[in-house]
Amino acid sequence: MTAAADPQAFHSTIAGVPRIGPDRELKKALETYWRDSSTGRALSTTATRLVNDYTDSVIAAGVDAVAFAGRSYYDATLDTSALLGVLPQRVADIADHDNDGLPPFIDRYFAAARGTSELPASAMTKWFDTNYHYIVPELSADTEFQLDDHAWLEDLRDQITRLGKDAAAQVRPVLIGPLTYLTLARTTDGSNALDHLEEVFDLYARLLPRIADRGATWVQFDEPTLVTEVAESDLQRTRAGYEKLAQIAEQKGLKLLVQTYFGDGDQAIELLTGSGVAAFGVDLVYGGTELPSWNGAELLVAGVVDGRNVWRTDLARALETLQALQKRGPVAVSTSCSLLHVPYSLEREQNLNPEVKNWLAFGAEKINEVATLSRLLRGEGTDADKAAVEESTAAVKQRAESTLTHNAEVRARQGKVTDADRTRDDISARREAQKAELNLPPLPTTTIGSFPQTTEIRKARAAWRRNKIDDAAYTQAMRDEVADVIRRQEELGLDVLVHGEPERNDMVQYFSEQLDGYLSTEHAWVQSYGSRCVRPPIIFGDVSRPNAMTVEWYKAAADLTDKPVKGMLTGPVTMLAWSFVRDDQPLGETADQVALALRDEIADLVEAGARVVQVDEPAIRELLPLRKEDQPAYLEWAVGAFRLATSGAPNEVQVHTHMCYSEFNELIDTVSDLDADVTSIEAARNGMQVLEALKDEGYELGVGPGVWDIHSPRVPKQNEVDELVSAALNSVDPSLLWVNPDCGLKTRGWEETTASLKVLVEAARKAREAVNA
Repeated sequence: MTAAADPQAFHSTIAGVPRIGPDRELKKALETYWRDSSTGRALSTTATRLVNDYTDSVIAAGVDAVAFAGRSYYDATLDTSALLGVLPQRVADIADHDNDGLPPFIDRYFAAARGTSELPASAMTKWFDTNYHYIVPELSADTEFQLDDHAWLEDLRDQITRLGKDAAAQVRPVLIGPLTYLTLARTTDGSNALDHLEEVFDLYARLLPRIADRGATWVQFDEPTLVTEVAESDLQRTRAGYEKLAQIAEQKGLKLLVQTYFGDGDQAIELLTGSGVAAFGVDLVYGGTELPSWNGAELLVAGVVDGRNVWRTDLARALETLQALQKRGPVAVSTSCSLLHVPYSLEREQNLNPEVKNWLAFGAEKINEVATLSRLLRGEGTDADKAAVEESTAAVKQRAESTLTHNAEVRARQGKVTDADRTRDDISARREAQKAELNLPPLPTTTIGSFPQTTEIRKARAAWRRNKIDDAAYTQAMRDEVADVIRRQEELGLDVLVHGEPERNDMVQYFSEQLDGYLSTEHAWVQSYGSRCVRPPIIFGDVSRPNAMTVEWYKAAADLTDKPVKGMLTGPVTMLAWSFVRDDQPLGETADQVALALRDEIADLVEAGARVVQVDEPAIRELLPLRKEDQPAYLEWAVGAFRLATSGAPNEVQVHTHMCYSEFNELIDTVSDLDADVTSIEAARNGMQVLEALKDEGYELGVGPGVWDIHSPRVPKQNEVDELVSAALNSVDPSLLWVNPDCGLKTRGWEETTASLKVLVEAARKAREAVNA
């Protein structure tokens, strides 16, 4: 039986692969290329090597099929836009790049992702309920799709050729499915992106024979949108599209796998059973406790190994699930989703608590778990596989019984929390007290928190971590940076200042290193977007705050100016969302533990003189469950945790929060429920879409819709920012409006930061004059 005819052509796989490299090799190559375009050959070589190395490592571990997306230089959704020939029209005049092994569209691709000195970047937002960001496709009713598949197909051909005759059964090209791609898109003319659904299916129908010609025998379409609510008419159009693809695939000796993740895959199975789709990929970690409704006619690719958290799999329990499924029909073992969301390997972490380390599995370990389960399921398990199951069982038991995970004082304090602890006085009383205390001008200006992390800052931090300078020298270096940031803000004429956060490596990691119950890593990098990588900390136990975390730095700044300085904290939901969170208790309980630690920190900041405290919650939309029926319970505990953290602040203390890079339009009522005195929201990159929602809601709290997209390396034009401020004034009462950037400035350089803030301050000055006229 040929691989194409065998429904069990593979028995184990992973749903998707990371791209950034274990040492962030792609990040470094990208940033070098952006500084010097003559390094394109090195960028191409690095991307190719990372794909090849990962493919080889998966096969070497005993996994017999590898998801293959080709070389990605920024984001898979942007890759799809390039493949379908729908990069934004505004970048169309940028000439093809015709050397160095890079795709010819690479400069248009990066212009869409990052903007240019003249062209704005495309919007960027979160990939479903993860902390990974994607570049939002821009479409209109007149968009014309056109396959630009040469570079992608050459990558596929080269990979199959490199691996040899067995590659057809090992390399499975992966594409974002038509339904998911279009539901993630935005239109510039108010049309419905899903009007293009048949058109995108037609393009993929043209692509399938070309894939077969390169030697592949399976093709994977990622359709996570199928775990969400989808209109029945769109579901039926999607089924018709896959029926067409399956007919073409069969003619060319291909089989189709439709992969879902982040939720229950039953809708996809019900929709596509009998359509000719040969396999369904389902998430059995985040898809509920029931076995899928699959009837055994197709191959089930069972995601029993968690692809987005770092806890070791309970192999015995996973094997029981797989054996139950196998009684219905053919089963392949997989991860619940792409391993993009977890670090590469636990092996390099040499300084973790050994007991906690025994509970963990990063990417390489999860690949081994998949291979082990697959061999055991087929009755081919080795003594080593059986030993791995025993070790897994022992680790799960040890974690459940460990004293490291429980803190009696924390739990006792949680038990005493009442509704009064989550409630502040009425906004009118707070507003009067804050007006008297702060005496701010109309349309006050501020920034979100961080300022450029210069080479000098990074060198000082590295020297300190390597014990080349002592604590005193490092602290002084950071205090010097704080003084410089305060001086620059006063010269720019900003109204509410920040200390600039030079001492902070990352807004979550910094706090995690000072909280009990958290664990920090040294090499556990994951991609957030483009070249931006983070090392999410791990919450393994009850969270508490041994000591004040930020007061020293607040005072260092406040002592240098007569203007208000914000105390800067990361909110409880974001502290969870941007960490690998414990999965042995409800998220709301962990959020409240973090909230109580932050409540104590706010009290210390107030005692030190702070009258403005910002508690950032950029991730509160990110964790919103994908299905509407699950959202109210989440919002109740998420809002409750924020209010528990902030409601101890007296009336005269102005509480700010910040949100960015998620769709907040449908959550304006939730933003109101947080009851922060001022909320700054990312808005410039998405055309200030949030303003209409603010106006419709009758929003009555302070708000700062961002007027400068800081993730694009360009200084905004004065007229651009003027227009954004003017648009804000048409939707928001002038007495409630703040003027600020979209996000923190740590990734920007001082030259562009200074130039951009001058534009921002000038826009606020003009608007004040207009309001007062």
